[in-house]
Amino acid sequence: MMSSLADIHIRPYALADAALVWEAARESLAELQPWMPWCHPDYSIEESRYWLEAQVPAFQQGTSFEFAVVSADGRYLGGCGLNQIDRANSRANLGYWVRSSATGRGVATAAVERVRKWGFDQTTLVRLEVVIAIGNIASHRVAEKAGALREGTLRSRLLLHGTPHDATMFSFIRTERPVSSGPSSGAAAV
Repeated sequence: MMSSLADIHIRPYALADAALVWEAARESLAELQPWMPWCHPDYSIEESRYWLEAQVPAFQQGTSFEFAVVSADGRYLGGCGLNQIDRANSRANLGYWVRSSATGRGVATAAVERVRKWGFDQTTLVRLEVVIAIGNIASHRVAEKAGALREGTLRSRLLLHGTPHDATMFSFIRTERPVSSGPSSGAAAV
């Protein structure tokens, strides 16, 4: 059990995280499957490896920024990241999930706050969108607690397991203009 939310950290994923992701997804199947299109009863460690093989270089290339959410002692708690980056409009999707045994303790909210801060500190993005299926009440609470602005309902916005769902659009916006030169690390310039 975490001693405080200060003990929640984010770090870029590594290829060696495949077993951690798979184990957490399998533990959380009942809670994740309705809302995460990638989550299904036969989710395999090979799928975790395949996903990480795409995400690790994507982070280095600045096309997606996915983070492992971990406790102070290194326990894998879930994932949070910036993806679907739209360079022309300087915006990205902010998504998150937390393993079942770590829910209800503010882990997701802390992760969202850290990724939001990282995104605005390390990239030139000006808008982060959080799009959540209407029925996903827990994720709505996380977005609200993290300070995202609820903008409205998008009809048939998400396709989950072949079925269209209405979704709520939340957003975070940068309050200051980004520095045009971008971050010191070329990988995070967007």
